[in-house]
Amino acid sequence: MSAFDLSGRLAVVTGARRGIGFGIAEALAEAGADIVGVSSSLEPDGGEIGARVRAHGRDFRGLAADFADPAAVDRLGDELAALAPDILVNNAGTIRRAPAAEHPIDWWTEVLQVDLTSQFQLTQAVGRGMLERGRGKVIFTASLLSFQGGINVPGYAAAKSGVSGLTKALANEWASRGVNVNAIAPGYIATDNTQALQDDPDRSRSILERIPAARWGRPADLGGAAVFLASPASDYVSGVVLPVDGGWLGR
Repeated sequence: MSAFDLSGRLAVVTGARRGIGFGIAEALAEAGADIVGVSSSLEPDGGEIGARVRAHGRDFRGLAADFADPAAVDRLGDELAALAPDILVNNAGTIRRAPAAEHPIDWWTEVLQVDLTSQFQLTQAVGRGMLERGRGKVIFTASLLSFQGGINVPGYAAAKSGVSGLTKALANEWASRGVNVNAIAPGYIATDNTQALQDDPDRSRSILERIPAARWGRPADLGGAAVFLASPASDYVSGVVLPVDGGWLGR
């Protein structure tokens, strides 16, 4: 059996309806995992991502939850914990763009709740069962802004820096108990979240000029890293924030 084989594993992927979560969910299914997809608006059959997962011969179940509502996240955590997943991919997120001096505090609060606090809530709920079973894989979606400050996204930069710290903090506590906690830091990926940057000719050009790969990333580009971190191949990898950025950070 390949060290990257996920047959017989159950993976939860939040934010699975589109973008990076879609790409990760499909990659895990292709590697053999059954998928529970979660999004703020996702049909029980999963719509397009459900069809893609089933095309790989795997089961799919869709759940809807509002990650901006702490009570809804608590309920989701209980529901997911009861399923005893082997893999948790904390990918759901949001972004708000405005200069820091004018950035509305409710935007800040929303982004921190969705991108950081809800991630901890779910990981607590699902992680307890993983610790009891002595095995599990937790993968966060961090960002280049886990390393850098960004422009006009103070809440997002703070949240993603927090995700990096949370990844390391949990890894320190859980690695010896059989649960690997790591993160993927996507670079500039062509998704809805980066549409404003793609549509700005000056920003898009300056971004592409710095990426050695000379292109925007695609959601599928995150699949290999996700499969690695979800599989036995990464059993001795803990507390890592793995950039998948076309070489941006090395420039």
